[in-house]
Amino acid sequence: MGTKKIVVITGGSSGIGKAIVEQLGQQNYIVINADICAPDAGDKAHYVPCDITKGSDIDHLYRLVLDNYGIPDILISNAGQGIHEKITEGDPQKWAKVIDINLMGALRFVRAFLPDMLKKETGTVLFISSTAAKQPYAYGGIYSASKAALNMVAKTLQLEVASKLRVGLISPGVVDTPFFKNMISGHHTATDIGWGSVSPQQIAEIISHTLLLPPSVNLPEITVTPTAQPG
Repeated sequence: MGTKKIVVITGGSSGIGKAIVEQLGQQNYIVINADICAPDAGDKAHYVPCDITKGSDIDHLYRLVLDNYGIPDILISNAGQGIHEKITEGDPQKWAKVIDINLMGALRFVRAFLPDMLKKETGTVLFISSTAAKQPYAYGGIYSASKAALNMVAKTLQLEVASKLRVGLISPGVVDTPFFKNMISGHHTATDIGWGSVSPQQIAEIISHTLLLPPSVNLPEITVTPTAQPG
């Protein structure tokens, strides 16, 4: 691949993000993991403590990356959190937190780096979304809404920067990760859903293959689900 490419990923300390960090770390990438939680010992990524709901943390991340590594070649907006509450019974303050992480956090992140990437006129931006954006389910209205909005952001960005950057949207179905354990509320598990699951490593491998495509080729949206999950 020649010169090492710089990847900045949010939420790279667990779940899908951790698998992406490990996959790209084994290849010819410099990976910067921006996460509120520190990774496991031995993680090979460059870790930067970062709460994507705080503009000051994003500013710090931006400055640190540019000063120490340079303009990123790849942004992966992965950090997110789930919630399992009825709209008629849930807590709006919790809903606001989910939307701040899943939508506004992603916007803060890409907004910080995009102007410099556009000057280079090359690069890739990937958003990790969810099939929930298009598949309503009971107790999932807030999470699904946050991901549906993220999809619209990604598709709009595709239109705005198509001549210079490629933008992709990865929508996993059921993935067996700590996501369910870390939900703001609810006790759902991958097993409860009953469709089986894909592994975070499988998602990471798909992203790795996507990044190896020539800059003139883009996959605007990829959906990855266990075979039994309805489309």
